[in-house]
Amino acid sequence: MLRMEDATAGYAGMDIVHGVSLEVGEREIVTIIGPNGAGKSTVMKTVFGLTDLRGGRVFFEDADISSLRPDRIVRLGIGYVPQERNVFPALTVRENLEMGAFTIGCCIDDRLEEVLSIFPELKDKLGRKAGTMSGGEQKMLAISRALVTKPKLLLLDEPSSTLSPRLSDQVFSKIREINHSGTAIMMVEQNARKALAISDRGYILEMGRKRFEGPARSLLDDADVRKLYLGG
Repeated sequence: MLRMEDATAGYAGMDIVHGVSLEVGEREIVTIIGPNGAGKSTVMKTVFGLTDLRGGRVFFEDADISSLRPDRIVRLGIGYVPQERNVFPALTVRENLEMGAFTIGCCIDDRLEEVLSIFPELKDKLGRKAGTMSGGEQKMLAISRALVTKPKLLLLDEPSSTLSPRLSDQVFSKIREINHSGTAIMMVEQNARKALAISDRGYILEMGRKRFEGPARSLLDDADVRKLYLGG
């Protein structure tokens, strides 16, 4: 579904990732892990057209999307939830969800109903300002807004960041539910053990380069990976 080939990318003339290749298959969950500053979020932003791609290509369903704007990428079927500033705090929950639906132009109520079936916690908060909600609720709202367009592939940047262990478990459970409904997922996540536990495959980046890759179970069982990236 998604294929990145030998990508070198960054911002303002500075390369952050160097020759990175990866792929996501249909209905897969693929997790990217690594230390801070490894280039994980930059890889995700490169897929979504938010970096300067100075080498390599990105393909989605065999179409070259390397030079497309984010709005065109959304229309092709990719949703993106950034780590920070991912809701409109002055808008209500419903208004946030409607903002996510601007590209589809029709059937908005039907899509909202489908999304709220996954996140029923938001149903009684539709009139509430997003900025007054807890961090966990805002995270669920951000994911819900991306789902309104019914993406084939959902990009999640640090979905459990700043959340308590209980809320983190809840978010990972929702991610599995979204995936089981047919949406492929690529996520960047610091909670490496939990993320790999629900993933099909994983990639490990270090200093902007791919260090390890493989089935998620194999990465969890690898002694070097455990020592270097999973806390032993």
